[in-house]
Amino acid sequence: MKKIIFLIVLNAIHFLSFSQQNVTIEGVIIDVNKTTLPYASISILSKNIGTVSNDDGAFFLELKESNLSDTLTVSTIGFTSFKIKVQDYLNLNEKVIVMEEEPVLLDEIVLTLPVNIVKEALKKLKETAYKKPHQLNILYRRFSNENNSSRFLVEHYIKILDTGPTASTFGMVEITQARKSNDYRFVKKKQEFHAVEMIAKQNPLRKGIILKSFDWEIIDYSSYDGEDVIIIEGKEKENHSKWIRLYIGYDTRSIYKLEKSDLKAVYIYKKNMEGKTVLSYHNREYVFWENVSPYMKTLLKLEQDKIKLSYRHEAVVLGIEYTTKKIKVRHNLSKGKDIGDYNIEYQPDFWKNLNLPPDSKFYKTSSEQLESLYGIPLKAQFELAK
Repeated sequence: MKKIIFLIVLNAIHFLSFSQQNVTIEGVIIDVNKTTLPYASISILSKNIGTVSNDDGAFFLELKESNLSDTLTVSTIGFTSFKIKVQDYLNLNEKVIVMEEEPVLLDEIVLTLPVNIVKEALKKLKETAYKKPHQLNILYRRFSNENNSSRFLVEHYIKILDTGPTASTFGMVEITQARKSNDYRFVKKKQEFHAVEMIAKQNPLRKGIILKSFDWEIIDYSSYDGEDVIIIEGKEKENHSKWIRLYIGYDTRSIYKLEKSDLKAVYIYKKNMEGKTVLSYHNREYVFWENVSPYMKTLLKLEQDKIKLSYRHEAVVLGIEYTTKKIKVRHNLSKGKDIGDYNIEYQPDFWKNLNLPPDSKFYKTSSEQLESLYGIPLKAQFELAK
């Protein structure tokens, strides 16, 4: 009897461990012309699991065997959403998803004034965007560059309590994991805040757009998930070099994408199971100049008394938690503290098992620059950096 019980327990343990084995989903997203599609959303909407493709259209997603019967949905502006069962995708000989352009059914002439379409979209944000408290699980990166060469990288895994783009700021923000390279900067310029906060603070949807300050015009048409999309650009009346571009659903007035000239910022939103929009991806770049000493000028072989610096920011939403009881965010940001000043112990196993997007060409180039400075591999820098 004891042997029988032991065998039953052993089989049960074996079954549980087998059923929880990881399943790796990876591939490349392209169009019919074999052009790669960056920042496409790859999701299992029913499980709130997802990621985005990198600059080169590549993606990576770690799932469980229990997800084999789930549907993988790929969506991006201008293309028909692609759906496939996880198991069917794994059975493909070539792991390439070809997206087909979605025909735009709108007439070229839209009678509604562009400014009124924008006004309606902003007014309906409380209906079209998901505004109940939810937790965003974000991979946040900042590359610090000097003279267009990377000299410092910080990556944080962050949990954010958010109520959507109708709120002026994020709620609580918690850094749960971190890793960073050695700091090879000559000019250690610091920000007096954690850069993740700027996703909200610099978002025109949250700050509010003064419509009368812009000249609005329809510049193009596209589509998203079966809906025609109107692309409307607003140029500041006093300075036409500054602009905001909105990708607005014609039927729902949902805002699926926002671009702005300031910091070359991009915000991409996707639909969740309820059809409400949630943040999927964001990037921006802050470029500035700093004075250097005569010694530094000679050392760096500069032709002028200033050095070009930049911060390249990227935020990838890797998961969203909607269930109130499962939302757990403990605020741990410090005022006046730069993103590089947080000393959180590096946990390699966590990063190894995280659904990180594949390294893009930009990431590889920047990493190689960091490694070539003193011949130290990036993984070793993560271990050594304090």
